[in-house]
Amino acid sequence: MSAHTDNEIVIDAPVEVVWEEANNLAQWPVLYDGEYESVEILDGPPDRVVFRLVMKPQEDGRRYSWVSERVPDRVAGQVVARRIETGPFLYMHIVHSYSGAAAGGTLLRWVQDFEMRPGAPFTDEQMAARINRGSEHNLRTHKKVIEEHWRKRNG
Repeated sequence: MSAHTDNEIVIDAPVEVVWEEANNLAQWPVLYDGEYESVEILDGPPDRVVFRLVMKPQEDGRRYSWVSERVPDRVAGQVVARRIETGPFLYMHIVHSYSGAAAGGTLLRWVQDFEMRPGAPFTDEQMAARINRGSEHNLRTHKKVIEEHWRKRNG
C-alpha cells in the first residue's frame, strides 16, 4: 500500500518572495504553527540541506523528531524532500512547488507520497487524513505570514 496527498494555496506575493520565505528553515516554527518546535541544520546548503525537525509536544506529552533532506531547484521552482530517519514510515517523499498564479500571486503546492510501516500507529489512510488536515492549516498559516511580510516590505 501507499498513500498520496496533494494540497495547494495561492499566496498574494511574488514567487521569489514565497520561495525565500517558505524555504527559510529558521522560520518554520512560525510557518508550521503549532507543529514544529525547532529546526536544526545538520548539513548544507548550497545544493541540499539536511536538518532535524522537532515537533511540539503531543497531547500525550511525547515529542517526535526526525532528520530530513531537502534539495531545492529554484529554476524548476520546486523542492524535493525525503525523510532520512523515517520513523513509522517506510518512506516519505515530498515535493513543494512554486508557480506564478493569477494577479501576481504564487501557487504553493505540497505533494506527499508515503507508506506506513506494518504495526505503525496509523494506517496509510489515517495518516493521509492527518497530513491533509495539517497541510490545510499550515498552508493557511504560510499565506497569512508571507502576505503579512510582503505587505510590510511594500509599505
